[in-house]
Amino acid sequence: MTRFKDIGVVGGGAWGTALAATAQRAGARVTLWAREADIVASIAERHENVSFLPGVTLHPSIAATGDLARVARADALLLVVPAQYVRGTAQALAAVLPDSTPIVIAAKGIEMGSGATMGEVLAETLPRNPVAVLSGPTFAIEVARGLPTAVTLAAADQALGSDLVAALGTQTFRPYLSDDPIGCEIGGAVKNVLAIACGIVSGRGLGDNARAALITRGLAEMVRLATAKGGRPATLMGLSGLGDLVLTCTAMQSRNCSLGAALGAGRSLADVLGERRSVAEGVASAAAVAALASRLGLDMPIVAAVDAILHRGAAIDAAISALLARPFKAEER
Repeated sequence: MTRFKDIGVVGGGAWGTALAATAQRAGARVTLWAREADIVASIAERHENVSFLPGVTLHPSIAATGDLARVARADALLLVVPAQYVRGTAQALAAVLPDSTPIVIAAKGIEMGSGATMGEVLAETLPRNPVAVLSGPTFAIEVARGLPTAVTLAAADQALGSDLVAALGTQTFRPYLSDDPIGCEIGGAVKNVLAIACGIVSGRGLGDNARAALITRGLAEMVRLATAKGGRPATLMGLSGLGDLVLTCTAMQSRNCSLGAALGAGRSLADVLGERRSVAEGVASAAAVAALASRLGLDMPIVAAVDAILHRGAAIDAAISALLARPFKAEER
């Protein structure tokens, strides 16, 4: 049993739609908010998100709305808009959301400009609302279809976390409870940047050895940033760190990995992004994470290389050569 009977999902992309389907399977009454009128109409009339999750039939009980005030009446909200839109969405919610309503962050990224995690953004914009973080190795289409999935649900308030696990967990959607939301958020943000790097490795034909090395050294960078922000290294060895990193870096289902592969094959970033309606979070997060690492005095060379390729005009081969020319050092550093 759970005290969260009505779940609101804020965000009508693939992941928001998949989480709506999951919450409904767990027994909740679900309302999904989308900014786009065509998505609201598609879910309401066809029980399908044709734009972002075609081919998945949603339960008819899932309601869709373009009215934030309506979704804000839920017992708990899942916040699933792209990371760079979290602040604006939270500011809009502030006018209609009761202070007691918990918010589960399901967006993965670091805010450009401020370098803030999504939890830090909510601490500024919705300071009285309890917050949890949901992250882990998840492709939306598999979650929507009810395929077995495990995630991390992190909350400083363990009672809240336990209630949310009870509200969202099913036989095939298994949340594991954590009390380290910062570590959980850093894992979800940095893995998208590393997935672009792994895609570039694949697109350049550099081999499986190179990809395995990049994942492992990228994990070290992820741990470095999480620790500096107050997270625990052990969190990054779990589902929201290593699990999500491996999934996103090894499958072309990943928007970030496939984007990197296209870049590695010689296509331009503008051309690749121009073909897509969905957001590859790693593009913005590369710049945000690189800036944050610089501010904290952290060495994150893979992240810096991805940022240089995406935003600073660096040539891919030159960036790869620079990484390979770095001095040898002890693995633990």
